[in-house]
Amino acid sequence: MTDYKVSSSSSSKHGSQSGSSAQSSLLVAKPANLQCKDFQEYLRTRSPDTLEKLYNYPTICLAVYRELPEIARQFVIRILFVEQPVPQAVVASWGSQYYAKEQQMSTNILTELNVWRTTTIPGGLSAWELCPTFKKNLKIALLGGGKPWSMSHTLEKDSKPRDIAFLDQYAMSRWRCVLHYMVGTGGVNKGPGSEISPDAVRILLHANLMKRDETGITITRQGFQFLLLDTQSQVWHFMLMYLDTCEERGLSLPECLSMLFQLSFSTLGRDYSSEGMNPKMLAFLQHLREFGLVFQRKRKEGRFYPTRLALNVTNKAATVPAVVLEDEKSQESGYIIVETNYRVYAYTDSPLQVAVLGLFTELLYRFPNLVVGVLTRDSVRQALRGGITADQIISYLEQYSHPNMKLTESAIKSKSPLPPTVVDQIKLWEMERNRFTYTEGVVYNQFLSQADFITLRDYAQSIGVLVWQNERTRTMVVTKNGHDDVRRFWKKFSKNAS
Repeated sequence: MTDYKVSSSSSSKHGSQSGSSAQSSLLVAKPANLQCKDFQEYLRTRSPDTLEKLYNYPTICLAVYRELPEIARQFVIRILFVEQPVPQAVVASWGSQYYAKEQQMSTNILTELNVWRTTTIPGGLSAWELCPTFKKNLKIALLGGGKPWSMSHTLEKDSKPRDIAFLDQYAMSRWRCVLHYMVGTGGVNKGPGSEISPDAVRILLHANLMKRDETGITITRQGFQFLLLDTQSQVWHFMLMYLDTCEERGLSLPECLSMLFQLSFSTLGRDYSSEGMNPKMLAFLQHLREFGLVFQRKRKEGRFYPTRLALNVTNKAATVPAVVLEDEKSQESGYIIVETNYRVYAYTDSPLQVAVLGLFTELLYRFPNLVVGVLTRDSVRQALRGGITADQIISYLEQYSHPNMKLTESAIKSKSPLPPTVVDQIKLWEMERNRFTYTEGVVYNQFLSQADFITLRDYAQSIGVLVWQNERTRTMVVTKNGHDDVRRFWKKFSKNAS
């Protein structure tokens, strides 16, 4: 099987004296996988100047320090109050050689994050020196002092306080709006509460979690992978995409990050004041309200409550328990049964879970606590066209398979709780669709002589733009980017030959 396919409706471009012609082919780009960065990976992509601006905020310095590896935190805290550079040999001697690899990794992280830098002390020895801005503001975060946090104003007691249960329910209902919109737009499974703000839609499109096509806005492969993440990871990735667009909104990235980390260090169930915030930060607070990270009764009210989504948003080892609603309990224990006849039984009444299943199954029946669907060639191919892969479908079904299916797995000593016939068939449907690899290119044919074909083919191959060639039919395909070079070479060659 060849690795190109030429569109039959492509226009022809006739060449020069050789009679060669060119046809443009259709490109179908392979969708990329979702890249979820943690806090450290995100900061590593920032420039040193940006990091310097971020370290002007004590909350960001504290968040960076909290996310460092344990050895790196020890290095920072031991030289935090040392007013001169510390020789690198001295720092290296603080740990056993048994952990030399971990020490080197911590050293690299501190350097990449611009937490410390290399300097030279008298005698020519290399030494480590903490970044002055980071050092100053980390001391403020740990010991106090500096400017008060923007949400630190005292408030009178709320006449209508909100308890933690209400905040949990509110946060997840707002966040579910985003997830419902992702799986319900452009289809028949529009669940309740699928209306979200234009800002959230803009972020989904910017993050390539959704895309616009002739049918409207649909979910992408990255979007499906996004649905498989836990809630904490979803919120963090979503906020990273928001931060990428904050400059376009006229907001300051350091101020937004500082505000986000102030919320992450807050106390769940306590109200905070928005007095003293500038208009840009008040706009940012309203966006957080739309996403469910804070609760505020009215836009102009000077009181708000951080929700559990905002607490420890970047901390993977957070001690704050996650929000678990009734329809999520079934997810933890498993609620999907797949039979050998491709029938799928989902014991759930969650519109979101039903909508996710509807992305790759044909739903047949729906009862109060049970949904019945079937995996068909058309339903799986529809998911594949949307960028969802067979492995993602299988992984989702395995992840939420019913405990009884896992008992069957142990009984037949299978690696997967799913029936092998179903797993194989889903992969075969994908292989059937992926028989061709589409590459954008230009076809050259109708050469007047074999020598002309070989000359042009060898040149295209020498510059690395040859995609495919057939010497018997005197046909070759070059990449679209290399078409101009090949054409110029042929004009020059033909002119010299004549």
